[in-house]
Amino acid sequence: MLFCRSLFFQIVLASVLGVVLGIAAPDMAASLKPLSDLFLKLIAMLMAPLVFCVVVQGIAGAGNLRTVGRIGLKALIYFEAMTGIALFLGVVAAALCQPGAGMHVSADARPEGPASTFGESAAALRHDGLMGFVLHLVPANPLSAFVHNDVLQVLVFAILFGCGLSMAGDQGRPAAALIDSVATVLFRIMGLVIRVAPIGVLGAIAYTVGHFGMRSLGQLGVFVGLYFVLVALFVLVGLGVLLRLCGVGLFSFIWYLRAELAVVLATTSSDAVLPQIMGKLTAIGIPREVVGLVIPAGYSFNLDALSIYLGLAVLFLAQASGVHLTWAQILLVTGTALVTSKGAHGVPGVAIVILAATLAVVPEIPPVGLVLLVAVDWFIGIARALGNVMGNCVATIVVAKWEGQLDAAATRRALQQACAPEAE
Repeated sequence: MLFCRSLFFQIVLASVLGVVLGIAAPDMAASLKPLSDLFLKLIAMLMAPLVFCVVVQGIAGAGNLRTVGRIGLKALIYFEAMTGIALFLGVVAAALCQPGAGMHVSADARPEGPASTFGESAAALRHDGLMGFVLHLVPANPLSAFVHNDVLQVLVFAILFGCGLSMAGDQGRPAAALIDSVATVLFRIMGLVIRVAPIGVLGAIAYTVGHFGMRSLGQLGVFVGLYFVLVALFVLVGLGVLLRLCGVGLFSFIWYLRAELAVVLATTSSDAVLPQIMGKLTAIGIPREVVGLVIPAGYSFNLDALSIYLGLAVLFLAQASGVHLTWAQILLVTGTALVTSKGAHGVPGVAIVILAATLAVVPEIPPVGLVLLVAVDWFIGIARALGNVMGNCVATIVVAKWEGQLDAAATRRALQQACAPEAE
């Protein structure tokens, strides 16, 4: 009975019902599209303030970058490099595999309201050139960015605000506390919105099957499968090579963290195991100061699996809507994603908000596809959370090695000793 009340079960049930309606009564199913439009408008309503709070928290939460020294600088360099590689991996995989090709999501699916204003900055780039685009990034005043729901202008103000908050030190703590409180309220509202996700999913799936046919479901399945494969490759190959260079075995490290990874698998949340992860990394000989800086900062700045998702999802939606993105647009999208993804951990449904904010630079893509991705977000959330946790654990080892504070032999012995009693 408790399982039936879970949001995951309701999402699955709504998806199945949408498929049945799409097959049995296509015309009626297509008429349910306003349900998905309503859900999208609720998401759009929260987008600007939520992105502002998430980015400010991510920048301010990393601490005063002037005082964290070499460890903080090296960690940030690593974070940006790895999330950039992850984004590129998602983009390249989508370009090669074309998971959204042939879905034919038309531009008339674009809902009215706030979502229709996302493309003003991109329009400035097309019509006024690079300088016009840069000038448009700066709002006339902060309130106008929120009023017009211009996410890129909100981002610029959030970056400046977060940097100023970090530099203010103790005097900025009341403002930081206020931002944290507002973010908490917005996350609670997001929780309420996500509770009606089954209704939006029902409308989206029913409309998709009724309007586009069963083939569209197969393409969503391809998207999910491709994402799981990409995350697995990133962990096994990318992170595995980094660990090997540090003198640590990937599989023994995964086995050592198996209990924490099982919790992440069950909850699809990386926040649930933060204290345990930090304790286990310290227990195998990684300096406490490295763990204490890299892991909390990585939870905001080093979201590798989310970056793969953003790169893959943007091109998937472009292909589904028949929009050809130039390399300049792709670079603009990935650059935006590098900023919008900061601080987006541990909040149910926030990946859709971050994706919608990223799509602000490509107004040609109709955002109705976002609801289709909500239908599978709980499935891909498993790989996303696991990939993010592994990325941050490996980042701690890499930074410790970079600092010359990692005794690889001692770490291997600690891993063997920790795993041996359980293996017998």
